[in-house]
This record gives sequence, C-alpha cells and structure tokens, in this order.
Amino acid sequence: MNDKELASFKKILLYAREKMAGNVNSMEGEALKKSRQDAAGDLSNVPFHMADLGTDNYERDLMIHLIQNGEEELRSIDAALERLENNTFGICEVCDKKIPKPRLMALPFARLCLDCQKKEELEAGAE
Repeated sequence: MNDKELASFKKILLYAREKMAGNVNSMEGEALKKSRQDAAGDLSNVPFHMADLGTDNYERDLMIHLIQNGEEELRSIDAALERLENNTFGICEVCDKKIPKPRLMALPFARLCLDCQKKEELEAGAE
C-alpha cells in the first residue's frame, strides 16, 4: 500500500474512533443517568408492575452489551492505528498475506484476511 492509501485509512480509522468513542460515552452517560434515577427510587405510592421491572432489566442489559461492543471496537481501531504506525497495517496476522483493499474498506480495523477469519470463526464455533 502506498503512503496516500495508508493516510486515507488512518483518516477513516480516526473518524471511526471519534464517532465510536462519542457513542460509548453517550451510552455510558445515559446508563449512569438511568442508574441514578433507579437508585433514587420512585417515591410515589403507585405499585410497580413486574413487566416494567423486566423491561428495565432488559434495557440495562442491552445498554451494557452495546457499551461492551463499542469498547471492543475501540480497542480494534486502536490496534489498527498501531499497525499503521508499525507498518503492518493490511497484513494478515496469521498468514502474513495482504488483506484485500475491499475488505479493509468494509472493515478498516480487520486484522485477518477473509480465509483466516473464516478459519478462526469455525474453530471458535467448534469449541
């Protein structure tokens, strides 16, 4: 890959990182706000319904899952930026072959070529 293409991927990764970090921070803020509201409790004498409690638990679990996924994606983006600095960006970590540009355009923080990714997923599914 030439310097212009690498600079383009760096720009894409930095933009994705900024956007994802904003999303994660927003979700964390929302979760903290909701947590504070739950801790304060409802002081009215209106009883709560078990379905409402189930919905609240589901929403909290979903928010935690989304935050964890966002943090994982941030780590992947940071690792890709590090590979850019180490001149190993776009090279499969398993077979050392070049990762095709269309794959990198679709998933700029990809660390494996498609064949190695498929093998890894098959092995993970077999466990």
